[in-house]
Amino acid sequence: MIAFEDLPAGRIIPLGELTVDRDDMLDFAKKFDPQPFHLDEQAGKNSIFGGLSASGWYTASLWMRRWVDEVLADSTSQGSPGGRELSWLAPVYPGDTLTFEAKVLTARLSKKRPELGLVEFEGTASRGDELVYRFVATGMFTSRNA
Repeated sequence: MIAFEDLPAGRIIPLGELTVDRDDMLDFAKKFDPQPFHLDEQAGKNSIFGGLSASGWYTASLWMRRWVDEVLADSTSQGSPGGRELSWLAPVYPGDTLTFEAKVLTARLSKKRPELGLVEFEGTASRGDELVYRFVATGMFTSRNA
């Protein structure tokens, strides 16, 4: 089980890769971000994206699923108080293979609740060498030593 002590500053956690499924991407857009360039090939071609592109929120949800599967599902996670940065750096298209990663930026025990560790991390998704998604957030994990 992953606890606060397993998440020191500097640790890089590979979260695997996934190929973007067109139907899944479209279903997400229909439900949550129904902008034309996320729903229609021609509208995507006529946009600055040059083709049907994924919602940034879809890309974020793909990252989150990998984070849950690789870290949170077997951890002492106590949720998150939020984040401070979010960037969609390049469009994501159906068929793209994305590689996901988390890097621990800082880790400290809470002053008010010393059994609780605050872990600030950077989450990323890349298509080959190109970074397409980046955010910084804080996760809360209980300590094994509490």
